[in-house]
Amino acid sequence: MVKLFAISVIRRPTEDPVGGRCVTLKASFDLASFGFFQRASVQEFLSFSSTTIVERTGLATRQSVKEQEYLCHVYVRGDGLGAVLVSDADYPPRVAHTLLTKVLDDVSSKVEWKMANAESLKNYKEIDIVLARYQDPKQADALTKIQAELDETKIIMHNTIEAVLERGEKLDDLVAKSDNLSAQSKMFYKTAKKTNSCCNF
Repeated sequence: MVKLFAISVIRRPTEDPVGGRCVTLKASFDLASFGFFQRASVQEFLSFSSTTIVERTGLATRQSVKEQEYLCHVYVRGDGLGAVLVSDADYPPRVAHTLLTKVLDDVSSKVEWKMANAESLKNYKEIDIVLARYQDPKQADALTKIQAELDETKIIMHNTIEAVLERGEKLDDLVAKSDNLSAQSKMFYKTAKKTNSCCNF
């Protein structure tokens, strides 16, 4: 099942990247799939992991880090603004990185993030909306939606061919009986079938 668990916007120091501390400016969590008593611990661990990953990711770098059945997608811009998206292993990385770029662009356009802290972004609600919207990558991302529609079309076409074969009809018989095919097309079909049959074991 495709699932997003958390997204965090984190400021990373650019002057002293090794010794400096990262600051979480805003985070949003969807922990409904965890037990009620686990949620606080899970949120704490996700926050810790996100900060740690940003601290260890170079400036102007994207990466996806696997931890058990989870993926942490991270993007740290050259100016030190970073974001982490925690998802399950099935979530498409391309969509995750598109989301990270959108969030960072939005934050930097609406907030003076270099001087901001968690308190100054407490009213920034767009991150919660984005986390909810991107739960289904097909709805949030046009390219993924088109790919899913193409996959559905492929499955429908495949099922239609299977249905014809299940009724006992054979393609050879249909070709032989068809008035819509010229003698040349029928000969081409027979030749192609004979050529292809020599390659099958």
